[in-house]
Amino acid sequence: MKDKIYAIIDIETTGGRANRDKITEIAIILHDGVDILDTYETLINPECSIPYGITQLTGINQAMVEDAPKFYEVAKDIVEMTENCVFVAHNVRFDYGFIREEFKRLGYSYSRKQLCTVRLSRKAIPGLTSYGLDNLIRYMGIEVKDRHRAMGDTLATAELFRRIMAKQLNKQEAYNMVNLGIKESKLPKNMSIEYIHELPEECGVYYMHDKDGRVVYVGKSIDIKKRIASHFAEQTAKAARMQELVHEITYELTGSELVALLLESHEIKRLRPQINRAQRTRRFPWAIHYYYNDDGFICFDTIKITAKDRSKYHLLAEFPKPRIAKGHLEAALEKYELCARFCNLQKGNSACFNYHIHKCKGACAEKESTTDYNERAQEALDSLTKIFKEDLFIIDKGHSNDENAVILVKDGNYQGFGYISNTETMDENTLIDAIKPYEGNPETTRIIQSFLSKNPRVKTIHF
Repeated sequence: MKDKIYAIIDIETTGGRANRDKITEIAIILHDGVDILDTYETLINPECSIPYGITQLTGINQAMVEDAPKFYEVAKDIVEMTENCVFVAHNVRFDYGFIREEFKRLGYSYSRKQLCTVRLSRKAIPGLTSYGLDNLIRYMGIEVKDRHRAMGDTLATAELFRRIMAKQLNKQEAYNMVNLGIKESKLPKNMSIEYIHELPEECGVYYMHDKDGRVVYVGKSIDIKKRIASHFAEQTAKAARMQELVHEITYELTGSELVALLLESHEIKRLRPQINRAQRTRRFPWAIHYYYNDDGFICFDTIKITAKDRSKYHLLAEFPKPRIAKGHLEAALEKYELCARFCNLQKGNSACFNYHIHKCKGACAEKESTTDYNERAQEALDSLTKIFKEDLFIIDKGHSNDENAVILVKDGNYQGFGYISNTETMDENTLIDAIKPYEGNPETTRIIQSFLSKNPRVKTIHF
């Protein structure tokens, strides 16, 4: 593997978040696995203040970077020096993520094969309590000058890398990691490892086509290349089917993970690819609804509905099959200790069976007040509700830092998505005009509600 060139890189930054913080210093060592071939280092003006704690750690202060080049002034050097190289770093996600983000701010997509010396060290030197650079330096007796400066840490990483790569077994391990765990023999006949490496490390939806151009699988990922590589690295029946059928891969970048989830769901229903199994359902004729009985208790039931019947009921959620609807209701009954009679899961006028086994508090036997029962029933109602009660826009990441994705929910349902520039005013008419219509369904509602619950800080605009 001496013909492969590795760009060993370390950066210093103003903080730990690539989407907020900036690079203050970068060092690059070109290495062939045995010898250092070339070096590069420079301070970078981050165009923002350097926190005191960072200066204490790295020694880099505001005065030192005042006359240093800005990132855009060294971007070409970084591109040219690392071209056709494997990007190597100790915790590569950190360094690679920061550099990609800096390039993204410039409107450029930076992509390189990667190798993490933390992962490589774990394989090469098992059993250590820590694989941080400090601990590995001590363990291997590596001499370091200027720890926590870019070139000092890059030289230490390069020496660590050289020692690990001295063993043939570790060279093979490095090869496997660079190629994302894929064995060339597991790829479709007309695909190479290089074909996979050329896929984007971006968020979006990908389409796997057969030799006749038909879509046989649709998926989504925040990193398309990594996800597709994982498909072909798996030892499963689905992976074998992909290996057999897939001839070409295309993709649509979305920027927004929520848009990717919604577009994936739409495309699976539209194309019905043969390898996909989930999300193919187009009809959701069964529902859970609620009502109040003559005594004022909140009651639930599962029903089959048509479009013209929807307005007659207080619908909470819709499902493709009756057993799924009933299963959700049974789960709520058990969790909130509801009455089986009041959930229409047991017929009759006397106390329900659950009361006799102490799983119902006795509302059906006049042993519990309406107020006490309805307090729990309301909690169950809230947990079962999968229908939007308000109209809103959801504002998420766009394709670039200058753009936002917009998702519209109106009349209780998902209506579509689009994109607007960050410079545009976010009034209702502007946002509505940006929307490309897509059909909503209970599944898209679930996708949106799940995304919002996991990402509570995402911007929403109610109207």
